[in-house]
Amino acid sequence: MFDIGIGEIIALAALGLLIFGPDRLPKAAADGARFLKQIRTMAAGAKQDLADSAGLDLNGAVDTVKGLADLHPKRIASSLLNDEPAPRPAQPPAGAPTFDPDAT
Repeated sequence: MFDIGIGEIIALAALGLLIFGPDRLPKAAADGARFLKQIRTMAAGAKQDLADSAGLDLNGAVDTVKGLADLHPKRIASSLLNDEPAPRPAQPPAGAPTFDPDAT
C-alpha cells in the first residue's frame, strides 16, 4: 500500500516521540489506529451505498478486471506469433527460493 522502508518508519517513530513524548505516544498511536479503522469503515459503507443506489454488482466488476490480464501486451504478442496460447506463469511452491534468470 505504502512504499515505506525501515528508515522512514524509524524517522517517523523518532518524530512522534519528540512531538508527543514517551508518556503520550502510545495513546496517540492508538487514537490514530482507531481513526484509520473508522475511516476505512466509512469508505466501505459509502462504496456499498453507492453500489446499492446505482444497482451495480461490484463482484462482477472485479471479475472483469481480473479478466483483463489476458490483454497484457506480452500475451497478445506471443499469441499472435505462436499457434498455441501463451502459458500463464507458474507459481513457485511455498518456501521455494525465487529464481531470476537476469541476475545470473
